[in-house]
Amino acid sequence: MPVSSGVRKRIAEFLDPDDEIQYVFPADIFGSTNPSVFFAVTRKTITILTTGYLSRKTPKRVISTSLRNHRIGPVDTSTVPWFKFNGVDYEIDDEYIAVVHAADAEIMRDASKPEDPLPDL
Repeated sequence: MPVSSGVRKRIAEFLDPDDEIQYVFPADIFGSTNPSVFFAVTRKTITILTTGYLSRKTPKRVISTSLRNHRIGPVDTSTVPWFKFNGVDYEIDDEYIAVVHAADAEIMRDASKPEDPLPDL
């Protein structure tokens, strides 16, 4: 199920007001009893927010922020879909694999652009 507009609005309150959310998806820290997290991918950053124990839909605080030039995946789908980001293993539902791939495709597209051979023109 996609992340609701209400959850997106609550997540946006933790982010730079000049930035815009491009992708949001929930994840669980693999093998942890900690609350779930949300990944909020914006034009500038990848922000990870923790949720409360009572609700997976309420972001509580920012636990990590990375520059947008990092890939989130690849997602390993040989068992439960999971990926490693900044040294932490995260588990996601099947429906969010496409979201991770879309966010990573933007980074790969930008990274594959050739340098301008004549930048002074």
